[in-house]
Amino acid sequence: MSNSFVQDKEFHSLDYSAEELIKGDYENCTFKNCKFSNLDLSDFNFSECEFSNCDLSMAKILNTAFRDVQFNNCKLLGLHFEQCNQFLLNVGFNRCQLNLSSFYQLNLKQTRFKDCSLHEVDFTEADLTESTFENCDLSGAMFENTILQKADLRTSFNFSIDPEINQIKKAKFSKDGLSGLMGKYDIDID
Repeated sequence: MSNSFVQDKEFHSLDYSAEELIKGDYENCTFKNCKFSNLDLSDFNFSECEFSNCDLSMAKILNTAFRDVQFNNCKLLGLHFEQCNQFLLNVGFNRCQLNLSSFYQLNLKQTRFKDCSLHEVDFTEADLTESTFENCDLSGAMFENTILQKADLRTSFNFSIDPEINQIKKAKFSKDGLSGLMGKYDIDID
């Protein structure tokens, strides 16, 4: 049985726990106010799609493709992005809740996170080269063996990044963010 191909379609205010989303390839589609929480979205392909005001919390995304996908004001709690299809992975997040999600070992070069809640997100061994974290709350986010070269965290807060175990060459931080880089040394910065 082959997957469906859906192109240039808008989906509004649908609850996919009640109405099934047909497995397939979605290209240049828009999903607004839709509920995908706890759904199995494994093996779906989303290309050039936009999700706005959607809830994808705890969705299963095993081998799911996100190619040039934007998430705006979405709830994405507990998603395991490291399980998705990594080929041409390209995502952006604006005003999203990504708490407890994982980007373990993913190539996220030039990814943009804007006004996001990233509490306890796992960025272990991820490549975040030239990524932007604009006004993001990174409380409890895990950075270990993470590549943050040329990343911009100047307006983000509540992060704790150990420069000794992460690559931060040419990364941008504000003076206010120095405490997030020096936390392990237990020193006071005024």
